Amino acid sequence: MSTAPSWLRNRLLLALPSSNLRRLVPELEPVPCERNQVLLDADSAIESVFFPHSGVVSVMSVYEDGSVIETATIGREGCTGFQAILGGKESSVRFLVQIPGTATRMSRTAFMRAMKSMPGFRSLMHEYGQAFLEQVLVSGACNGTHSVKERLARWLLMMRDRNDDNVLPITQTLLAEMLGVQRPTVTNALRDLADAGLVAPARRQIVLLDRHGLMEASCECYQVVRSRIAAHLPKTYE
Repeated sequence: MSTAPSWLRNRLLLALPSSNLRRLVPELEPVPCERNQVLLDADSAIESVFFPHSGVVSVMSVYEDGSVIETATIGREGCTGFQAILGGKESSVRFLVQIPGTATRMSRTAFMRAMKSMPGFRSLMHEYGQAFLEQVLVSGACNGTHSVKERLARWLLMMRDRNDDNVLPITQTLLAEMLGVQRPTVTNALRDLADAGLVAPARRQIVLLDRHGLMEASCECYQVVRSRIAAHLPKTYE
């Protein structure tokens, strides 16, 4: 018999040994995640760890002039707690809800207590921390190596993996911010994908028409990240 509550959809938590999950359930609180909600800002104390059920959270580096760039994304395969896993008490990045959904919130106190007392939980969090770090490293290399069109195709595929819907509620302004380029640059790249029949841009959303075609248009980084996450977390990412 499953020990998981019916509302729990985060694959990282569902991959835990049943005895660990049973002990954690009283510490878990389901919460909504609204578009553009900041779950945790840069230079803020880590008070909670969020495990998404649906939607997408962006991990944003924030610069002194207020500009930002996305360094990673988190969906139902992960959590916002990679710094807490390492014992950190303060966040150096912003966690921004990019596509709305729901999540499970766990206090940092409960999270750290579970890290100390549950070997199964601790082992899984360490594996996730390594998978997350590898995503950040690949993203950094990708940003400096591949074209905007390739990076855009990769980004859209990553959103589709986590959103379970071919309609992504995102704007071109947001895309430019996530990719760290000017909006006209994103507009041109998106037009190329649309001309190839891969996407259909619309007002405040982008419809994905051909996932296989997007995979061909993307750089190899998309498959690299997928394979590395699957290697560390085979039960959490498909």
